[in-house]
Amino acid sequence: MNHPIETLKKDFLEIKIFETRQELGIVAARDLVNIIKPLFEKQDYINIVFASAPSQQEFLEELYKYDDIEWHRVNAFHMDEYIGLPTDAPQRFGNFLKTRLFDKRPFHSVNYLDGDHGVEEECRRYTELLRKYPIDIVCLGIGENGHIAFNDPHVADFEDPHWVKIVNLDNICRQQQVNDGCFNNFDDVPTHALTLTISALRQARYFLCMVPGYTKSNALFHTYMDEISETVPSTCLRLLSYSTIYADTDSASLLLNHEKLYATK
Repeated sequence: MNHPIETLKKDFLEIKIFETRQELGIVAARDLVNIIKPLFEKQDYINIVFASAPSQQEFLEELYKYDDIEWHRVNAFHMDEYIGLPTDAPQRFGNFLKTRLFDKRPFHSVNYLDGDHGVEEECRRYTELLRKYPIDIVCLGIGENGHIAFNDPHVADFEDPHWVKIVNLDNICRQQQVNDGCFNNFDDVPTHALTLTISALRQARYFLCMVPGYTKSNALFHTYMDEISETVPSTCLRLLSYSTIYADTDSASLLLNHEKLYATK
């Protein structure tokens, strides 16, 4: 039950494809728990970075159900935050995770990015936290433009000297927020955000990437097929050990068609 219908492998990256996004979420949450439990035998605390997006919904819904996890030994972080939104705005990524996970389990600490004011100082503060609590696991998604966190192609740097930085969001990224139903209009989407850089994310040991939906099919195809470069930032996942993408038949539709066509030749 809840087995992938197909698994693809390229470089270090594994892609598990499921019939539905619900199955995707169930297995991704289960896999994370199976990583967490052995880590607790080796270290006192585990540091996890979470993504905030509708693509994470099914995964988060399954994850918080696990009451046999020692959540009080987990330090939680999130990977990006808009600049300038009101503190109580539901679109804020910290608020998204707060209502769906952070308030539902007794974490040892929850470390929010603050995009309200003093953003340059916030970059320094959050960088210090990430150095103090080295990342063990990153739970992420892929944007329609291939971004991870808010590292859009024009600002992505696989060797970024910074761990947290201020970025301007490209139009594809901003339109995605409307497509996802997070904002009513393009002009409502903030133009700038704080993001963990690819250099910061690469410090982790495990990467679980949830990518459901037709709107991600093009990005997933290029993640798998293209040369590894900042043009498609998510291709960096192919460089990282213990990196897994959880896709559904919608997001993997182009890949599945390609593999089927290739197999007939």
